[in-house]
Amino acid sequence: MKWCRFQSGKTVSYGIIDGTALTEVTGSPFERYTKTTNTSILSRVKLLVPVIPPTFYAAGVNYREHVTEMAHRRGVKPEFPPNADVGYRANNALVATDEPIVIPKDAGDQVQYEGELVVVIGKRCKRVSEAEALDYVFGYTLGNDVSERAWQPGEARTRTPSSRWARGSSPGSTPTISASRYD
Repeated sequence: MKWCRFQSGKTVSYGIIDGTALTEVTGSPFERYTKTTNTSILSRVKLLVPVIPPTFYAAGVNYREHVTEMAHRRGVKPEFPPNADVGYRANNALVATDEPIVIPKDAGDQVQYEGELVVVIGKRCKRVSEAEALDYVFGYTLGNDVSERAWQPGEARTRTPSSRWARGSSPGSTPTISASRYD
């Protein structure tokens, strides 16, 4: 099942996509919902960021090849942390498909982007075991993580948001969530 958030006229709603057809729902994919009789052709609506989460985290320094590549560029030996560097990102970092990613005026020439797998958590959870983790996943979407690499050194040590700016990380770059766990 593919979920989306969309705008038709002034109305913003959740919907379920089936091919090129979109069916509006009342409620949300995270609570009770009901399919309405309102349908549209997908190309006639504006797709929005698929969800506006109350909390938005990003994991970094978790891709060994990237850590190695960046270390080689700096001429140093790669250092792999014991765990991913997880940091909070503000909701205004979410940008929908075809919306501009605003790069700060003082950014240098090391602005880079990379595709990311975005995991959408569908149920409230805390201290979940690895064995139970997928029971809380609602679905997946893709993201476009944009960073100014010159601003990143030291970020993991200081936990400052220096490498991501207000609209710089964009997990809304693919406007649908493929949900197979809660059909």
